[in-house]
Amino acid sequence: MLYFEDMKPGQSIEVGSYQVTEEEILEFARKYDPQPFHIDPQAASESMFGGIIASGWHTASICMRLYVDAVLNRSASMGSPGLDNLRWKRPVRPGDTLSGRFRITECRPFRPGIGLVKGMAELKNQEGKLVMSFLGQGMFGTRKD
Repeated sequence: MLYFEDMKPGQSIEVGSYQVTEEEILEFARKYDPQPFHIDPQAASESMFGGIIASGWHTASICMRLYVDAVLNRSASMGSPGLDNLRWKRPVRPGDTLSGRFRITECRPFRPGIGLVKGMAELKNQEGKLVMSFLGQGMFGTRKD
C-alpha cells in the first residue's frame, strides 16, 4: 500500500502501456463524442486527420485506467480535487500503443491525515511522441503511526 509519505517530488512513475483498437475508438466516440472524424471512416479520411482518430476524452480515460491500475488501486487514494492544463498534442490512431508516466512535482500536507500530490501526467505513442499531458493532483492518506 502506498501512502502520502511514499511519494516524493522528482519521482517518476511508469504506469504501463495500452494498445488502442479501432473498434473501441468507434464505440467510445459513438457513445460520448460522436464527431465525424471519430465515428465515420469516410468523413474521417476527408478530414484534416486523414482517418479515424480517438476522442481526446477517450485518450484521457485510457490514461486514467493506466494510473488506476499502476498506482491508485494499491494506494491510500482519496480522490482528486481536479486537474489543469489538459492538452491533446497529437491524434491517437487505431493500432497506437500508448505509454504513460506520472512525474511528481509537489507533495504537501492538505488536511489532517491527508496529503496532496501534484504532478505531470503524460501519454506517448509507440514513437515516443507526446499525445496528451495534464497537471494532476491527488489526495492520499497518511500512515497511521
